[in-house]
Amino acid sequence: MQVSSSTATANVASAADAANQIAQLQKRLQGLTKQLQEVATSALDTKSKQLKTKLLQAEIAVVQAQIAAIQNQWQQAQQAKSSAATNKANEASQTDNASKVKHSTLGRQVDVFA
Repeated sequence: MQVSSSTATANVASAADAANQIAQLQKRLQGLTKQLQEVATSALDTKSKQLKTKLLQAEIAVVQAQIAAIQNQWQQAQQAKSSAATNKANEASQTDNASKVKHSTLGRQVDVFA
């Protein structure tokens, strides 16, 4: 049995990349689950079954953690993009307001007849 060494913290460049990575991990998860089910009916002795079950459960947990990490990373990237867009819009709005104030004649007119 081989424990996967790929990391879920790799950069997720796009939604398609994230979906592909998750799909691969889900296939791996299905395979591990099937192996876990097969352990119960295998001809191994009790101690070997327990050990193999623990190892498979640990590997399943790793794959699930990788899936969760990819999902979280994608979510954070989307939130960062959203925040950046909001900040840019706010800066543009502030720039527009500042230029309107500069071009206003309010306060520049003097009443000479008072």
